[in-house]
Amino acid sequence: MTDLFFVKWILALSPILTVLVLMIFRNWSGSRAGAAGWFVALITATFAFGAHPVLIAHSQAKGALLSLNVLYIIWAALLLYNVVNETGAIKAIGIGIQRFSGDKSIQILIFGWIFASFLQGVAGYGVPIAVVAPLLVGLGFSPVVAVAVPAIGHSWSVTFGSMGASFQALMAVSGLGAPYLAPWSATLLGITTFLCGICAVHVYGGWKMVKHSALAILVIGMAMAGTQYILAVSGMWTLGGFGASLVGLCSGLVVAKLKIYNQVPPSQTQSEMGLGWALSAYFILVVIVSSGVMVPPVEAFLGQINLTLVFPEIISMKGWVTQAGKGKAINIFGHGGALLLYATIIGFLVYRSRGFYQSHALKTIVQKTIKSGVPTSLGIVSMVCFAMIMDHCQMITVLAEGISRVFGSIYPLVSPWIGLLGAFMTGSNTNSNVVFGVLQQETAQLAGLSAGLILAAQTTGGALGSMIAPAKILVGCSTVGLSGKEGPVLKATLQYGLIITGVVGVITMLFSFIR
Repeated sequence: MTDLFFVKWILALSPILTVLVLMIFRNWSGSRAGAAGWFVALITATFAFGAHPVLIAHSQAKGALLSLNVLYIIWAALLLYNVVNETGAIKAIGIGIQRFSGDKSIQILIFGWIFASFLQGVAGYGVPIAVVAPLLVGLGFSPVVAVAVPAIGHSWSVTFGSMGASFQALMAVSGLGAPYLAPWSATLLGITTFLCGICAVHVYGGWKMVKHSALAILVIGMAMAGTQYILAVSGMWTLGGFGASLVGLCSGLVVAKLKIYNQVPPSQTQSEMGLGWALSAYFILVVIVSSGVMVPPVEAFLGQINLTLVFPEIISMKGWVTQAGKGKAINIFGHGGALLLYATIIGFLVYRSRGFYQSHALKTIVQKTIKSGVPTSLGIVSMVCFAMIMDHCQMITVLAEGISRVFGSIYPLVSPWIGLLGAFMTGSNTNSNVVFGVLQQETAQLAGLSAGLILAAQTTGGALGSMIAPAKILVGCSTVGLSGKEGPVLKATLQYGLIITGVVGVITMLFSFIR
């Protein structure tokens, strides 16, 4: 790497470093750190990467459109949480689960690993963290742990979750089919299934709890990883995440009844609200989301109206070309946020019909939602918009190219890190695959490596990036009262994300020798 390119690489990295340092070491809120990162990206792009007013305007319009996709879910998830919490249902769920199993490791695995992955399978885009975090708080876990656990636990299911949206993007940009890409992708993601389960437990109870839950992780992990692999390689990759987590849920409930996990007597505390009624909003959510994405007539009906913008080709002053095309479409009535909203409205009506609300409950629900939603929204908009500035000025590509130049012959070792970088920046494995898929494919071909293996590492790293993406951390924190205090959560998830990505890199390197 030449001195000039190294300086360029450091400049490209500066907005990311700004956000990390301010959030982790200075305990800045996501909104403040995001604004600082946006400012650094704007200055750097203008003076070092050839940004001009028209480019900046179009990048920010794209960023706003991408932000709307995330904010749609955030506001609906916050509203759902407050609708449920105002009845006392969150507390009742905690009591009910404690009566089912008093073992904390089982509670973490069922909610933070399996149920979060199930929600990723049917919805994604931050829903798993937003829904599961408050449930874990209700079970007595600290807010930081409650957000970190599902963030870590669901990551393995991201590529084949959300009806395989991320995998579809990988196929689209690479021009390669599922028969070629699925085996390697499912293999690497299958390995991360176990690692995510281990780390989700470790973040709460350390190695002692990991040892205690080893049998459960092994059995459930084999069920989920095996099911995902079978579905992916048999052509049913759109159901990979959903089917795997569903099988995992069944196996988890069986494992929870083993003697080793029933040594702690279940709680005998009674709740005024029965567990069935407390969970009713989430039952409604599962039915609506599953119908909205898996029943073709329903999906087609809800998907008739889409909001999108068409952007022209943009060329930076340095000659970097951003192709013309449509921005991220928002499916107005079939979006994950819309499905959450339907479940929220029905859940509210069910709870009200049972007399679970006090007077003025609706006003309280709206006020609490706005209080949590505004700072979170500001953070997400700033994060996504500075990522779009970097994308339109070649800054993200420069970062990836620098990594590949330095590591050369051991490129498989770092290929998942590039996927992780893309997801960290954009908050999406799908976007990471779009931005870096072709770069990874071309690098693999030049180095004489298996494109299928390197692209699998790309999407696996992108999936793992979900646990450290500030945009998704902000989503979870907003539902447990940590808005403005996201730093400790990011610090917790970052170490696990880096460790698992490092392991995937080593495994990818080994596979490149024996393929």
